[in-house]
Amino acid sequence: ETERQFIGTLTTPAKIQEFLDELPYSKELIYRCPLRVLRERVAHCFDGALFGAAMLRLLGHPPLIMEMLPNERDDDHLLALYRCDGHWGAVSKSNFVGLRFRDPVYRTLRELVMSYFDQFYNVDREKTLRGYTLPLNLKHFDPWDWMARDGCLERIAQKLDRIRKVRVLTQPMIDHL
Repeated sequence: ETERQFIGTLTTPAKIQEFLDELPYSKELIYRCPLRVLRERVAHCFDGALFGAAMLRLLGHPPLIMEMLPNERDDDHLLALYRCDGHWGAVSKSNFVGLRFRDPVYRTLRELVMSYFDQFYNVDREKTLRGYTLPLNLKHFDPWDWMARDGCLERIAQKLDRIRKVRVLTQPMIDHL
C-alpha cells in the first residue's frame, strides 16, 4: 500500500484520530513533520497535532493547531482543530485517552478547551489547565514545506510561544481547585 493510498483511507476526523491512537507515543525530544509520522509510525503531542492538521487539510479544513496551556507543574498539549457546521472539534495525540478526540459539537474554542478541563491533570492529580493560544494556521508555513520536511518545525513551536494566549480561570477559581 502506498503512502497516498493509505492517506486516502483517512476520510474523516475520526479515522485520522484512529490512526493517531494506534501509534506508539514518542518520548523523544524531536519534532516530526506529518510525512515522517506517516513513515515512522510514531508521534508525540506536537507531531500528532501537525499530522492531524495536515490530514484535516486534505479533507478541506484549514490546517489549524492550538496549544492548551497548563500551570508550571504540567506539560502543554496541542490540538489540530476543525469545524463542521460552525462547531469546533479536535484531533490529537496523547497517552491519555481523555485528551484526544472531540466531536465537532462545541460552539466556541473556549467550550472546546473546557471539555478537556477535568482530564487535564498532572501526576499529582492537580487540575492544571489554565489557558490556550489562539489557533495558528499552518498555511503560513507552506513556504517551508512543513507537511513533508522537519526544517521549520521549531519555527512553528516558537510561533506558538508568541501567539496570543487566553486564560480560562481566574485566581479565585484556581484557589478553589
